[in-house]
Amino acid sequence: MPSTSISKTEYDPANRILSVWFVASGNRYAFESVPPETVAAFRAAFAKGRFFNRHIRNHFRYRRISGDEDP
Repeated sequence: MPSTSISKTEYDPANRILSVWFVASGNRYAFESVPPETVAAFRAAFAKGRFFNRHIRNHFRYRRISGDEDP
């Protein structure tokens, strides 16, 4: 199911970094130390925004990525 708040996600399993792009701002954030199980559950969630707010936001250290910088 597409999300109205999240436009795209990418996961780097070697570094456990989850990149999330947001629809409203177009900004990308890199979340650190995210377990693969959390990413799998996030991708499988019916309501991606709700899952993100409950299980990722404020649970993992993050930084905003500007331009074409890699996480």
